[in-house]
Amino acid sequence: MPRSRGPAQTAAHMTLPIALFSSMPWWAWTGFLAFIAAMLALDLGVFNRRSHEVSVREALVWCGVWFALAMGFDLLISFKLGPQPALEFFTGYIVELCLSVDNVFVFIVIFQYFRVEPRFQHRVLFWGILGAVVMRALFIFAGISLINAFHWIIYVFGAFLVYTGIKLALPKKEDGFTPEKNPLIKLARRALPVTPHFEGGRFFVHPHGRLHATPLFIVLLVVETTDVMFALDSIPAVIAITRNEFIVFTSNIFAILGLRSLYFAVSGIMQLFRFLNVGLAVILVFVGVKMLASHYLDIPIKLSLGVIGAVLAISVIASLLLPEDGKKS
Repeated sequence: MPRSRGPAQTAAHMTLPIALFSSMPWWAWTGFLAFIAAMLALDLGVFNRRSHEVSVREALVWCGVWFALAMGFDLLISFKLGPQPALEFFTGYIVELCLSVDNVFVFIVIFQYFRVEPRFQHRVLFWGILGAVVMRALFIFAGISLINAFHWIIYVFGAFLVYTGIKLALPKKEDGFTPEKNPLIKLARRALPVTPHFEGGRFFVHPHGRLHATPLFIVLLVVETTDVMFALDSIPAVIAITRNEFIVFTSNIFAILGLRSLYFAVSGIMQLFRFLNVGLAVILVFVGVKMLASHYLDIPIKLSLGVIGAVLAISVIASLLLPEDGKKS
């Protein structure tokens, strides 16, 4: 039977500012954030200084770069913290990467709906994911702090993941994409006039000395709010693996930083994986059940990683072997 917390443990968990950074020293956080800032500056200021259409080959190279950086960071964690935190980072990274596939589906729909030129899509995703880094940091710290202060919150997160997994597995109605219903978009249109046409890769223009937003800025808002909704699923899923806020944060950030490359690499072939949503649904239900049963059953990280890897592989293989009618090769 799990041991109950003593008064001293409870008081420690209630001290939220300490709980946020207790697992790692300040220089580890500072060093990681400085590294991410340098990589993003290099990305935007050097490699993607000019707007261009990202080819599949270029996207695959960047997918490899971000994966290699993540694995190098995981190796560093193994040296500094030991094999268990390293395994937790890798599992959290894989879970977040798998759940990011849904983001790719939605990004495809968003760009097609607004008819965003391929050469400007990278710019939107860059600033969208930069905002996502900030938002997810807030969500992660808030989520872990709530669990530390009020342990029963973990059951709420678990139930939410199970519900989301079941909903994801159910057939979706083809009711179209309607960003006009997004409250943030409505607010933006009320606060700022929007130009009728795109103005290249610019988010704002100043015709006649007055600030106007462009449709590309509206697309950016849609991408940002979409990521917030996906974060409500993915962050509790990683928290189910570890409550070390440094591991949760770094694995999450590495995964979403590679999301842009993942989008350009697979956007043209996503229709091949018809069972991938079912696999993602099973993964969400699995980690949700793990959270619900955490008080009674301790599922090892290696077993979790094995289940996640097997479900993902089966869903991809099944998609290739059993294509939809009319799409058989």
